[in-house]
Amino acid sequence: MVRDDRVARSKAIQQRTGKTFHFATRLLPQRVRSATYVLYAFFRLADEVVDDAGDATPDEQRAELERLRAAALGEAETDNPVLSAFSEMREQYGIDDADVNRFVDAMCTDITKSRYETYTDLEAYMDGSAAAVGRMMTAVMGPEERNEALPHATKLGEAFQMSNFLRDVREDIDERDRIYLPQTTLDDHDVTETQIRRHELSESFTTAMESELHRTEALYREGVAGIKYLPEDCQFAVLLAAVLYADHHRLIRERNYDVLSKTPQLGTLRKLSLLARTRYHWMWTKDPEAVFWRVSSVSYRGSATAGPGGRPDRLPTR
Repeated sequence: MVRDDRVARSKAIQQRTGKTFHFATRLLPQRVRSATYVLYAFFRLADEVVDDAGDATPDEQRAELERLRAAALGEAETDNPVLSAFSEMREQYGIDDADVNRFVDAMCTDITKSRYETYTDLEAYMDGSAAAVGRMMTAVMGPEERNEALPHATKLGEAFQMSNFLRDVREDIDERDRIYLPQTTLDDHDVTETQIRRHELSESFTTAMESELHRTEALYREGVAGIKYLPEDCQFAVLLAAVLYADHHRLIRERNYDVLSKTPQLGTLRKLSLLARTRYHWMWTKDPEAVFWRVSSVSYRGSATAGPGGRPDRLPTR
């Protein structure tokens, strides 16, 4: 059992650095909530090695990540409360060591790689940085239909990260010299790196963003379709997280895809409104896809699951 003080330290990290995720985490059952705090804190700890490196050299960053890896896998002693908590939790919930390694490997990639030629290249990176996170969360929740849940959890993790990439274009180029939009997408729409670096909004950038939003929304539809395989006491919180992260797409569209002048952010009132609307529709039907279609900013029109009028075929009319 992970000590309470270590969980509290992890919770404080999530409250400070992951406000949207924390908003949804609080709705998880206690048996999952504490573990989720620890998971997030570990992810953040590794992320800060590369995102807030200060004067550390690439070799020093890699050495620090290897130290984190060894502690997380229980292969080395540590006095860091987050790493100690994660190592205990990994054993308690049977988190796959391979996913821990994939995640740390992705963080190592961020040290030197800052551009992605194709979406396939980006997807390979996200298998560690996002999909592995979704799989670890699934292990903590402990669904009976784990094999059915895992592919969808992978897609939902990718969807969350893609929404962050699309929201944070300015922040990533200004603060980290990174561009996560695939180069092939930029080339297809005649967007240059110089335009992004200069924060020049153009019709070409708008269409590039629109194409990546559509791709990401397909990931949401596939990810949300698997929420039904999760334990019943976890489904609403995961659904709300999907609604909240996807709502950044509404903000982006309302700003005519301008993520270059500033980073779109969800306000507290908007989050509370989405919580209320999601809970209201959840009262009528416990179908995650039905509620997501009614509440989220993701359209089902033109999707493989859409029936007449753009609705997923299974949606109730109420």
